[in-house]
Amino acid sequence: MSDPITRGPTAKHEQLRARLVELATQLPAGAALPSERRLCELHGVSRITVREAVGQLVAEGVLVRVPGSGTFVGERPARSRLHLASFAEDMRRMGLTPSTVVLGLALADPPPATRQALALAPDEPAWHLRRLRLADEAPMSVDDGWYAADVAPDLDAHDLTGSVYTLLGEVYGATVDRAEQSVRATAADPDTAVLLGLPAGAPVLAFDRVARSGGRPVEHTRSVYRGDRYEVTTTLELGRG
Repeated sequence: MSDPITRGPTAKHEQLRARLVELATQLPAGAALPSERRLCELHGVSRITVREAVGQLVAEGVLVRVPGSGTFVGERPARSRLHLASFAEDMRRMGLTPSTVVLGLALADPPPATRQALALAPDEPAWHLRRLRLADEAPMSVDDGWYAADVAPDLDAHDLTGSVYTLLGEVYGATVDRAEQSVRATAADPDTAVLLGLPAGAPVLAFDRVARSGGRPVEHTRSVYRGDRYEVTTTLELGRG
């Protein structure tokens, strides 16, 4: 059933854009949108107007255009509040099923920044753990973590596909209760891009975290998240003074 857009204070392509956003929220990710011709018929607008509205939503990631196939609803990004939680807890809170692939674990000499972050002696090794994290079986992040070996001396004897934070607390008595974390936008390097299923140079979010247990640094992790599948939110309050 057609519902022509009429002239008004809001441009036609903006009205159409609003309608398409509403439609996208009602459809599952990957669902196909009507063709350009059909959108013209349904909304009583020109093909130029359709292309402008759709182009804006493609640029914003709401829609995905596949040459030769059509336009589809994009993946809705997982939205995380900035708080102290394991990856698994974060994903489950958002209604996603987490899983992990361990890419490597070794007792190694950490880089200077990690040695300083973990307050390690000059010749003290640490566990280096790399993992691919997935949500609903799709790549979400690559975690490159270092763990103090004196805190978890036999880390290699445990299943590391689950929460390392739970392991630290329940097995080693080092419950993570505080962390300092920074996040920045960057471009995926070739190796990380392959793991995340992205083209090299695609936008990603890079997190750098130092986690502590009772004031003792026990983890230094750099995590790279897909920019099209993950976003963070925070609550801001007006400062006084």
